[in-house]
Amino acid sequence: MATAPIAEGPGTPTPKPKPKPTSTSAPAPAPAPAPTKPGLPLSGLLALSTAAFTAVLTELLPAGLLPRMAPDLGVSEARVGFLVTGYAVASFLAAIPLTAVLRGLPRRPVLVGALLGFAAANAVTALSSSYGLTFAARLAAGAMGGTLWAMLVGYAARMVPSERRGRAIAIVLAGITLALSLGLPAGTALADALGWRAAFAVPALLAVLLVVWIRRRVPGFAGEARGERVPLPRVAALPGVGTVLSVTLTLLVGHQVMYTYVAPFSEHAGFGRTGLVLLVFGAATVVGIWLTGLLIDRYPRRTLLGALALLASAMLALGTYAGHGAVLLASVALWGMAFGGAPTLIQTALVDASGPANADVATSLQATVYNAGIAAGSLTGGLILAGSGVDALPWTTFLLVTVTLAIVAAGRRHAFPSRRRTELSTVGPRSTGGRVRHGE
Repeated sequence: MATAPIAEGPGTPTPKPKPKPTSTSAPAPAPAPAPTKPGLPLSGLLALSTAAFTAVLTELLPAGLLPRMAPDLGVSEARVGFLVTGYAVASFLAAIPLTAVLRGLPRRPVLVGALLGFAAANAVTALSSSYGLTFAARLAAGAMGGTLWAMLVGYAARMVPSERRGRAIAIVLAGITLALSLGLPAGTALADALGWRAAFAVPALLAVLLVVWIRRRVPGFAGEARGERVPLPRVAALPGVGTVLSVTLTLLVGHQVMYTYVAPFSEHAGFGRTGLVLLVFGAATVVGIWLTGLLIDRYPRRTLLGALALLASAMLALGTYAGHGAVLLASVALWGMAFGGAPTLIQTALVDASGPANADVATSLQATVYNAGIAAGSLTGGLILAGSGVDALPWTTFLLVTVTLAIVAAGRRHAFPSRRRTELSTVGPRSTGGRVRHGE
């Protein structure tokens, strides 16, 4: 191709041949931004969001079906409630070790395997008449859940350029909100119409269909080669990771203190319609996720600080004026809107701090901290309820949210910077997952 300029040389040495290289080199940078504008792989991200929906539905469905399941399994409603506890404990215990064992395997087969595990566990639950077998199936489902939650956010981060990472994670985590606001009520209604076994058959079938969707629309990423794996303690020690995990813990403990006992709080405030309170909260979380998706890639730090300040204000109002029904509902709406986007903001900060290559390990740590926060918050709320009374609940949450706000404000350098990190990441069906040296 060196002969092309020589062939044009004898005609005239006009500058037209030289602008052509510059004009061809000018469009070269243009294609890079062009795909990032419309370039969200929406179908693949929605598949991952549906996986999150399936996991939450599988985890919490027994809680709404206690009176129907107990007679068929020959146990008390309290023991059926242990099916939710067993799932959570298995997820808590399995997230880190299973992620460590499976991190060298190709990512998509691990994701498909976890979904097939959900399908099998839900199918066994739908068919079983033995409490022991059902409990074993729930433990297996919990292990699959721990594996899945460790993967989803990191998977979404690898599928998009880094400047679109926050919105991609918001889309995936929206499946959690949809499961809570739509999936669980729909599952309960289906159980009323066709029996509780049909309610478990649906997520089993959904998981199988989801496998087909993921194989068609979600790219495959290689696992981590043994020599390239960062040991778990080193991932935890990366600048910013510990701070994000601390924020996860304090926020979840604070939220759960109030959320677990929202029914007795509402009744004590003279507003006995707990269903309406939870409906307002659920609808507000959808709004919060939508707003977060719009803002997270441009203003991550400000959005998180604003959400935490809004949450603290809501608790202040609940602690002071909860006796007024309108104030109660408005405060719950602000609480839901603020909390709805917080997990997305925190998980995006975690992936930014750890780097996409270490996201699965970092997220497994966060899943463990997340479950610990839920358990600690429920326990703390129960102790406060028994000791100081229901009026102390919003003030306890206010204190913990204020601590969280202070940690985020102090974590400006590594954990919650003003601008998103834009390290290069390889995106594509056969990429290595964008392994970058992340030693800031």
